[in-house]
Amino acid sequence: MPVRPSQRATADGAAAPAPSLASFVRAIPDFPQPGVLFRDLTPLWADGAAWARALGALARPFDAAPPQVVLGIEARGFLVAAALAARWSAGVMLARKPGKLPGSAAREEFTLEYGKATIETHRDLFALGSRVLIADDVIATGGTAVAALALVESLGLKPVGFAFVVAIAFLGGRAKLGSTLPVHAVLSYDAAGEALVRE
Repeated sequence: MPVRPSQRATADGAAAPAPSLASFVRAIPDFPQPGVLFRDLTPLWADGAAWARALGALARPFDAAPPQVVLGIEARGFLVAAALAARWSAGVMLARKPGKLPGSAAREEFTLEYGKATIETHRDLFALGSRVLIADDVIATGGTAVAALALVESLGLKPVGFAFVVAIAFLGGRAKLGSTLPVHAVLSYDAAGEALVRE
């Protein structure tokens, strides 16, 4: 059985210091199209101990006043939102691609780093004024997060903040979210590819 990074030990058998969470994120050039450097979180999710650390770090700023609902953005944001919601016994709200949800759905269009897209969510699942945390795996240019915020507000729900595993800080997405709501990311990458880890 292969040894995962979080299971390594020193030569004398003692537990080695836990590796940086940044070591579980792969940089994939030219994906999903030329010129884009994609931050792949699948190695982080594949390592249970590392993901538990990342999840704890992601949730910590909101633990004192947990949301009632966590919105996850298709598709990797669903993993993040579901894990956070389970921690707080909160509901999960799905922001999906068009045509994936039955029934009446609210819709927002947004601009990605490499094109345009649309997300939708159900109108009738959560009570007016429910406190919602918006969660995703990565924030880059911020278009997805801005659209998710618009969806939450259009339904009469109360946004309480944003939680991202990774922020591509130099692409400016954080600035688009303004300063009214807290925005938290566990790993923030600068233009040189260096990661600031908040754990």
